Amino acid sequence: MTSAKRQTQVRLEPDVLAAGKDAAAARGLDFNRYVERLIIEDTTGARAAGMAAAQSFIDHHGAYLDDLEQQLDAPDERLQPGAAA
Repeated sequence: MTSAKRQTQVRLEPDVLAAGKDAAAARGLDFNRYVERLIIEDTTGARAAGMAAAQSFIDHHGAYLDDLEQQLDAPDERLQPGAAA
């Protein structure tokens, strides 16, 4: 059985290749499938749609998320030494 896929060569800087392989592994993909998926997402508009959805979420809920982040980052006064119980 022959594959309809075609082989190509891509020259990448070593750090870019390493980052790509790490990203592929984090997604449970081999490097070739990862690159293929990136190209498909970029050329079909799927990536742009995802980025637009993320921006819309930030536009609508960003202030709430910023406030929540500040609350979570603030020191908890109940945990401070010498604080009244």
